[in-house]
Amino acid sequence: MDYKKSQAIIEAMLFANGKEVNIKNLMTALEMNEDEVKAILELLRQKYSQEESGIELIGVKDSYQLVTKKEFYEYVYPLLDNRIKPSLSSAALETLSIIAYNPNITRSQIENIRGVSSDGTIYKLLEFELIESAGKLDAPGRPTMYQVTDNFLKMFGISNLEELPELPRYKLDENEQIVIDDLPINSSDNTENEDRKDE
Repeated sequence: MDYKKSQAIIEAMLFANGKEVNIKNLMTALEMNEDEVKAILELLRQKYSQEESGIELIGVKDSYQLVTKKEFYEYVYPLLDNRIKPSLSSAALETLSIIAYNPNITRSQIENIRGVSSDGTIYKLLEFELIESAGKLDAPGRPTMYQVTDNFLKMFGISNLEELPELPRYKLDENEQIVIDDLPINSSDNTENEDRKDE
């Protein structure tokens, strides 16, 4: 099978499906290996990156999807859904960030970090399908653990959690207040910090 035909087949599969298609399904349909399929996907990505195209190809973990370019959202959204555009409060964004950086975290752990109840915020994030259950923690009461969804990745324009920006390191000053700092992490520096505490 030549590359042009393979490219057209992948394009048709992605368009017809309307949501993410796992790369294994593409490999099976085309009887190609992963590197060959990824090469074709890259050609499609370049094709849709041109200014005259209204769509783009995005990757979400091991899946791919054709989506509307962000700059045309305001024109497309009214055609598909007349509901009010979901908006996230600062509390929701804070909770979402905690879950994104700490997969498999429980509600009580989130509340320990935030210092306030998070029931309503978690419910809203579940309703927006930005987080989901990641199973039960093997602990008394078996609390639910949470993780972000593929919708979260798409909303924030990343393919996986490894693309999240690195968080700044922090330390406590003499008044037990958090001070943001890029702390050294090697053992000698840790020993030095312990010595300072003893003083």
